Amino acid sequence: MVARLVIAAPSSGAGKTTVATGLMAAFAGRGLAVSPHKVGPDYIDPGYHALATGRPGRNLDAYMCGTGLVAPLFAHGAAGADLAVVEGVMGLYDGAAGQGELASTAQVAKLLRAPVVLVVDASSQSRSVAALVHGFASWDPEVRIGGVILNKVATDRHEHLLREALGGSGVPVLGVLRRAPAVATPSRHLGLVPVAERQAAAVEAVAAQAEQVRAGCDLEALLALARSAPPLSAPAWSPEAEAPAGPPGARPVVAVAGGAAFTFSYAEHTELLAAAGAEVVPFDPLRDEELPDGTRGLVIGGGFPEVYGAELSANERLREAVAELAASGAPLAAECAGLLYLARSLDGRPMCGVLAADARMTERLTLGYRDAVALGDSPLAAAGTRMRGHEFHRTVLEPGAGPEPAWGLRQPEPRVEGFTVGGVHASYLHTHWAAVPGTARRFTEHCAG
Repeated sequence: MVARLVIAAPSSGAGKTTVATGLMAAFAGRGLAVSPHKVGPDYIDPGYHALATGRPGRNLDAYMCGTGLVAPLFAHGAAGADLAVVEGVMGLYDGAAGQGELASTAQVAKLLRAPVVLVVDASSQSRSVAALVHGFASWDPEVRIGGVILNKVATDRHEHLLREALGGSGVPVLGVLRRAPAVATPSRHLGLVPVAERQAAAVEAVAAQAEQVRAGCDLEALLALARSAPPLSAPAWSPEAEAPAGPPGARPVVAVAGGAAFTFSYAEHTELLAAAGAEVVPFDPLRDEELPDGTRGLVIGGGFPEVYGAELSANERLREAVAELAASGAPLAAECAGLLYLARSLDGRPMCGVLAADARMTERLTLGYRDAVALGDSPLAAAGTRMRGHEFHRTVLEPGAGPEPAWGLRQPEPRVEGFTVGGVHASYLHTHWAAVPGTARRFTEHCAG
């Protein structure tokens, strides 16, 4: 049994990431093997979690993967750990729009049978904090709020008032954190700036978060709370079971884009590809002028090509190599940033030209879960395959779909989206391959020819 805590808050902006990452680093600094997890589809926070723990940050998304996979994916990621810390998403009870508790932090906490620590931004309240905590603790009797951490507390007097108010609430105060600029992480148009773009500064920020948590939180009480979680009966998810390798033979090289421009990926994707028989080789489109030797397939996930448009465009040799690979009919799977990289241009700068489409930045945010069905056969999915995914971008692609679209989407309104051209499957939709057994095996088999 893995000791575990869920770090939640009444709303976004209360300090969940700071507290969760600080706790991970503080406990790891004590010599514990800490498994980091994030509720929802977010890719950026897990990068900071990985920095704090030395283990891959993993997502637990009940919408994209289904409720039945949450505990197995957790058990897979937490194997061998002494403690798991799960950072929530938005407010504790906020989930997929219009679908009740689905994909909320509260639902994931219940699926994991894990106690919740509520992080409260106390900067503009005193006695009212007791009413807020009482409301969250009593809203759903299946959610066990085992303690509260008060964040952004101004003074000793302020702390005294807060503790006095919470004295009769039945929810213990497990930490009090002052305002601390050193722990702040810069943000931009899609959230926090990823670790890969500010490695040295990120290391300093995580160290500051750990020190703040050590100084302000009762780590022994938090660890005891984590150890009070009852056993989980769910078996661990296994990439080998989901994507068994094909017949013996040469392992096809699947190049996976990384580096600062392409930081959005789920750890399970490369695990599934490797289990299916692929030789997964990372490369950096900002630095590498050639694809890895023997590349038979290409995976380009999400990230920030709009931030690095000039550099990506200047790497003409690699752009030509990607275009040649696509023209050969080799399998290419591209999501969001990958879609933009394969386009003809991005903000007027030449990209790979694989797709007859042009992209540009806008002020409009496209955000939300999507139900999708594959409209045709591709190396990624057979026609009729249903997947759930997530869109998160401020760019627009014109046209938004090719003659053979990748997906038919049902909400927020019915539409077609993305491109399938030869072996290319390119779309704005972020997907989680663990949700659809066979995805990685199908892609790898197409790479093997």
